[in-house]
Amino acid sequence: MEQRHLGRTGLRVSRIGLGTLTWGRDTDENDAADLLKAFWEAGGTLVDTADVYGDGDAEYILGQLLDGLVPRRDLVIATKAGSVPDPDRRFDGSRGHLLGALDASLSRLGTDHVDLWQVHAFDATTPLDETLGALDIAVSSGRARYAGVSNFCGWQLAKAATWQVASSGTRTPLASTQMEYSLLQRGVEREVLPAARDLGVGLLPSSPLGRGVLTGKYRRGLPQDSRGASEHLAPFVEPYLDDTASHIVDAVVTAADGLAATPLQVALAWVRDRPGVAAPIVGARNAQQLSAALSVEALSLPDEICDALDDVSAPLHRYPDYHWSTL
Repeated sequence: MEQRHLGRTGLRVSRIGLGTLTWGRDTDENDAADLLKAFWEAGGTLVDTADVYGDGDAEYILGQLLDGLVPRRDLVIATKAGSVPDPDRRFDGSRGHLLGALDASLSRLGTDHVDLWQVHAFDATTPLDETLGALDIAVSSGRARYAGVSNFCGWQLAKAATWQVASSGTRTPLASTQMEYSLLQRGVEREVLPAARDLGVGLLPSSPLGRGVLTGKYRRGLPQDSRGASEHLAPFVEPYLDDTASHIVDAVVTAADGLAATPLQVALAWVRDRPGVAAPIVGARNAQQLSAALSVEALSLPDEICDALDDVSAPLHRYPDYHWSTL
């Protein structure tokens, strides 16, 4: 699998990443082992997890599979901290919480460092310099090799990335930002993606298949084994089952038919090759689903197909961020 640099860093990652959101909940240890082995054998390196996935079980399962199944040195392990199961506070970016969460992640993973450590979301109740200071401590102590953020809007990303390089090289530059990005969700193109490209921060798209909708599986109803039929994931999928999404999915299916490809391959190739993207994170429940995603490695979309998909899924940009000066 092709490798790409993550932002303006020396860290190289596979251009498709393996997500572990369902590990420990919908994906047991046996299926996780099949997924990780298939991903590694295909040349995949980037494995993305978080301390809250499966209430910590995703990290624990991944840790159990390292070395015994896949050599730790062959993987780029990325995890996150900052989300908390607190009804009064969804995110905690305080230094104490973040560093404590990192130590707990390392224990579950059974490793002395992660390759990429990400703040899971912006915490408006904690000074940003305190949150970013935790990233510096993590990297300087060797517990993390690189640092990134997740779910930061444009101004938050720009502020964080600028702060990190404003102290004469004493801070850790941001390597990445992880955001949802697909043909069904192009909101990052307003501010986040332009900021990331300008600042040299690599984008790691989550849900690149539109929460599964872009595979075309929901065109004729709700498959019983799908996330949309799952009690705890149905609210996650439902927003993308409207008429607008259906029109975009139809266009993806048409493009796939013309290329003798699958809708999954077309949708994933589109986001993988967008300017500024380092590696889409693909979540699969079993090795069969992962194999279907990894088959995209051989596909590059023709320019005319990309243009057609761009047009049919184009988000509405208005003042002040789109051609306002020409009006």
